[in-house]
Amino acid sequence: MLRSQTTRRIASLSIRRQWTCPQCAPRRFYSQKPEQREPPDHRKLGHQQELFITSVFSPGSPIFLPNGARIFNRLVDFLRKQYTRYGFEEVITPTIYKKSLWAKSGHLENYADDMYTVTGNKRPTPVEHSEGCCGTKSNEKAAAEEEDDSEYGLKPMNCPGHCLIFASKLHSYRDLPVRYADFSPLHRNEISGALSGLTRVRRFHQDDGHIFCRPSQVEEEIKKTLDFVKVVYTTLKFGVSYRLALSTRPKDHFIGTEDEWNRAEDRLRRALDASGMPWGINEGDGAFYGPKIDIVLKDSDGKEHQTATVQLDFQLPKRFELEYQAPAPEYEARGETTEDPALLAEYGPVQPVMIHRAVLGSVERLMALLIENYNGKWPFWLNPKQAIILTVNTTDPVVDWAQKVREVLLGNLPKSYTGDESPVPDTGIALSGQTGLAVDLDTSARSLGAKIREARNNGYSQIIVIGEADVQNKQVSLGKERMSPGEMRDRMMQMVDRFE
Repeated sequence: MLRSQTTRRIASLSIRRQWTCPQCAPRRFYSQKPEQREPPDHRKLGHQQELFITSVFSPGSPIFLPNGARIFNRLVDFLRKQYTRYGFEEVITPTIYKKSLWAKSGHLENYADDMYTVTGNKRPTPVEHSEGCCGTKSNEKAAAEEEDDSEYGLKPMNCPGHCLIFASKLHSYRDLPVRYADFSPLHRNEISGALSGLTRVRRFHQDDGHIFCRPSQVEEEIKKTLDFVKVVYTTLKFGVSYRLALSTRPKDHFIGTEDEWNRAEDRLRRALDASGMPWGINEGDGAFYGPKIDIVLKDSDGKEHQTATVQLDFQLPKRFELEYQAPAPEYEARGETTEDPALLAEYGPVQPVMIHRAVLGSVERLMALLIENYNGKWPFWLNPKQAIILTVNTTDPVVDWAQKVREVLLGNLPKSYTGDESPVPDTGIALSGQTGLAVDLDTSARSLGAKIREARNNGYSQIIVIGEADVQNKQVSLGKERMSPGEMRDRMMQMVDRFE
């Protein structure tokens, strides 16, 4: 007897229920909660992509592997390209200074717990004696100098060194602003329990910069610095996903008077208002020498990190007795102008204002945020694995042409090279046209499909294929496209120049 369609459907469902166990059924039928993914962790991704390692022999000092060094250097080169636009000149300063310098700057009194002490060679040096001769060093003085030479500090900041540079020559008001930039490594004695990957370290590099300017130039310089930050973070695809915070005078461990601090904080408030961006206040979180504007980013886990900073400082110029010559010095020191010819005829020394600025902040910390922000999928210009050339087979013509293509992309051969020309003579000197591209080569005797899958899994941006037809036509294959090695090189360089 025939059953109705409804009866057959009910019977079918009852059979399914009888043979379907909740433990065997697909999970999606029983779980209403979406599967939670673990947020990206730069430490795991750094290990997977072979970016950096750490060692118990130097805690808090990351060791960059070739892939990580490529990213690090590209970030630094990116900043260097901006320095021309924003008027910075790069300098190189010592890693250690005598204890007396840190006493002069105020670090010894206010920052000693976060510094490393370096002990020099204490072996006695021979001292010449000449009784009754004026100017001869006494044993006591020689001993004092020997003791002083044995006590140094690893620098946690570059500002004292830049003060020494500014003080090394005379300056006119026409010279200002003077802007110095420095990528020297810094050391800070973080407690071992706080160390974490690239975000909390003891040795790091900062795109450190210091601006020595006239009082009347302060707000314009801060405005330019905030614009600098916006340009860089937009290029890095952070956009405006950061917040600004004014960090004010600490309750303890600060130098200078409250009046000086109030004036400095007022100038930063005006600069923040002029920026047009929302901002908040971090009470008591300023540096010991001055208030600052902090740029704070959120990582993939929602944790906030202070990266860029702009700090206003009246104290270090005073401690290092920095000055420049200007007309009407009393008006100049207040940031005011006058038209009085008698006052303008009088020149005198004026103390410059010092602005500390870092755009990336710690390059290591910013790399950690980028690793997590991109989740390991790098834009081409930052990718340590920009391109790989895969051969279809292992015949000599194919392998030889693939090697030549790689040399063209690297800039070791001219981009017009087709293989028919005479070999370029090896002078032992790198060519000026080298591209800096990261291009690998896989000539292994495996199937092309397997090599393509591996290249994709390894994160290569461009996968270039070389086969018999490419050898004959002196070209390369990129997907369905065919082009000359020179055209491929131009395309890749354009992506780098556009920060794509």
